Amino acid sequence: MDWRALDAAELEYQFNPQKSVADFSRFQVHRSAISKVCRQVMTAHLDIAYGDGALNGVDIFPAGDDAPVHMFFHGGYWRTQDKANFAFIARDLVQRGVTLVVVNYDLCPAVSLDRVSGSALEAIAWCYRNIASYGGDPERISISGNSAGAHLCSMAVATDWPARGLPADIVKGAVMISGIFDPFPASLISVRSELKLRDDIIARNNTEALPPRVDCRCFIFAGGLEPWAWIDQSFRYSAHLRRHGYDPDVQVLPGYHHFNIMDQYLEPASPIARAVQAVSAL
Repeated sequence: MDWRALDAAELEYQFNPQKSVADFSRFQVHRSAISKVCRQVMTAHLDIAYGDGALNGVDIFPAGDDAPVHMFFHGGYWRTQDKANFAFIARDLVQRGVTLVVVNYDLCPAVSLDRVSGSALEAIAWCYRNIASYGGDPERISISGNSAGAHLCSMAVATDWPARGLPADIVKGAVMISGIFDPFPASLISVRSELKLRDDIIARNNTEALPPRVDCRCFIFAGGLEPWAWIDQSFRYSAHLRRHGYDPDVQVLPGYHHFNIMDQYLEPASPIARAVQAVSAL
């Protein structure tokens, strides 16, 4: 079935995750509590600026000298959420010897999607140039993100880093969870009023069309309980990577939807936690 033939209500269900999970916010409560504790008790460098914008900041949870570095980009349909809610990822990752960098980035509607993506890429560049000051190894940076954060990871994979004066392999691996990779469907649902997407903005940020440029290991996940059109985005992006010679690992995880799939970061034996460990070891 072609999702483009769906009526407005069905499009909203398929492409607005909040409409497909009843009382979705309850699935974030326990992670928020863990994040609060992590920010209070773990060694951390909070709100370190990587740019001039109010949201251009990172939280760094160091794991020791010369540790591999993992950067996380949150979801929120490019318009909401905050890094403070994702410190829970540090709990297990730092214990395994990986420095975690949780990223905030510019958000719509204050800026366009071009600037959202641009600020995320600037965070990666800053990390490469500065993470050694916090004990991290800039030659071992990996990334992950959920939902819109997965899209930002895919933008990093599609970036010509040498044109920015940085290594072509700046990112050693990417884990993309419940991602949206073509912004076009978002222009058809209620979030469009905040995203203000134009055709040219969509084209510049459509990673189902942009050629991938970073030769890195890629993991792509979706939840088995997510709407079929949302899941299909992961398969379309995987097919795009394969057309360019990549061999991404693609998994649909039974029993998970858009809001509980992040619990896998707290389960060391889970597929997502193992994927993050794998890219962090490269």
